[in-house]
Amino acid sequence: MKIEIISKQRNDLLKRSEVKFRIDHEKSGTPSRLEVRQKLAALLDVDYKKVYIKNYITGMGSMIAVGEANVYDSADLAKIIEPKHIILRNTPKTEGKEQ
Repeated sequence: MKIEIISKQRNDLLKRSEVKFRIDHEKSGTPSRLEVRQKLAALLDVDYKKVYIKNYITGMGSMIAVGEANVYDSADLAKIIEPKHIILRNTPKTEGKEQ
């Protein structure tokens, strides 16, 4: 799986960077949201808890997915601003049951 940043734009009002990315996942299925979140965080050199994947989709018959993510200045700020359903989608299943 290879991730490439298509665009990165700073949103100072919400204290986050809005990132559009492309995933080349040849020879495998569409990667999990957690995998994408961790790889994108490593690529951007930030803690994965500050990264929230909004969406990503693989085109039919394609091995390329395109998506959007928000990278916040702090993890606490992300929990305040991001919608609850996005937070749940980006939370690992074992971590979500503890809450």
